[in-house]
Amino acid sequence: MTLHLDLYQTVALAVVVYCVGDLLKKHVRVLQKYCIPAPVIGGIIFAVLALVLNTTGVLFFEMDETMRTVFQTLFFTSVGYTASLKLLKKGGLQVIIFVVVATLLVLGQDLLGVLSANLFGLDSKLGLCVGSIAMVGGHGTASSFGPMLETDFALAGADALANAAATFGLVMGGLIGGPVAKTLINKNGLHSDVVTTDHGYKDDFSEENLSDNLDSDNLFRAFCMLFLAAGIGSIISLLIEKTGVKFPSYIGAMLAAAVIRNMSDAASINFNTMENVISMLGNACLSLFLSMALMSLKLWELASLAVPMVVMLLIQTVFMALFAYFFTFRVMGRDYEAAVMASASCGFGMGATPNAIANMQAITNIYGPAPRAFFIVPLVGSLFIDFINGSVLTFLVNIL
Repeated sequence: MTLHLDLYQTVALAVVVYCVGDLLKKHVRVLQKYCIPAPVIGGIIFAVLALVLNTTGVLFFEMDETMRTVFQTLFFTSVGYTASLKLLKKGGLQVIIFVVVATLLVLGQDLLGVLSANLFGLDSKLGLCVGSIAMVGGHGTASSFGPMLETDFALAGADALANAAATFGLVMGGLIGGPVAKTLINKNGLHSDVVTTDHGYKDDFSEENLSDNLDSDNLFRAFCMLFLAAGIGSIISLLIEKTGVKFPSYIGAMLAAAVIRNMSDAASINFNTMENVISMLGNACLSLFLSMALMSLKLWELASLAVPMVVMLLIQTVFMALFAYFFTFRVMGRDYEAAVMASASCGFGMGATPNAIANMQAITNIYGPAPRAFFIVPLVGSLFIDFINGSVLTFLVNIL
């Protein structure tokens, strides 16, 4: 039996899936500890349920994915609006250095993924699914590139593999970050240079409180800005597609939003209020997008990839720990702040920026403040890494 869900029913189901995940996250401590997103929790539970129903022949779900594409595009459009070159300049040389570190991490993960896939005789592009698509990219990028690899390149199981790898990365990124930093701190006798403990964990480059900006006018303007960039971006995407290059549909919208943002900065237009509200709308779109992406996973397609997937993910975990310990720490200055950033790179390098923040908080709660790390990591992890990762992946997908 097949259950067909229309657009509204599919979104309604995604809302229920999100609420179930949110409820479980609030009551299950381990889910909070490792910063597992609510849509990921609910989505995986539904995907497992769908697996059981499908394999037993009881029920198969067929969902309308129109709004999944819309939510995906709007979320990445909101990311584009945060890509301010002015902020990059404000961060100074160390921000640029950390951007380079993050870029090398992306390249290393993808190279390792391709090599390990070839080792098992798999398509090289499947290696990208356990590379930076899932590791640095997390569920957002996994749920974008996975379907593209399945439809445009006929790689069965790519979507499920990428999302399964992203879930693994979320957990492992939280597990290895603390031990890496603690080992570096203890081995090198490092300590915080900040005397006061009143360092907080706010986003230092945001000057206004989000709650002060939630009036109907700002909400409407932000909504319009998202669709304006998405509309312009669709034209950009069509032009790029004529060159024969394959890439996710959201790239054009992200580029359009980045151009609009930097034009506003150049014209000295205060974008802080708009950025905060756009970010809020983007996060809401991300939650629904992830819920829809994960609840539509075809987990039964992973059966033939089980052993290779586990081995490839373990290889990525070892690489991430060694990269943070030997490279990130040394390049970022070999001091206490560098050790904290090493733990953070494990967080966003295998999961998401919230993982990175959680790793840093765990270390600084014991060893003392690291204000420089708390400025650099969110700036690079939240604003610039998606552009870097998307560009690298688009290039690799088209040459492999």
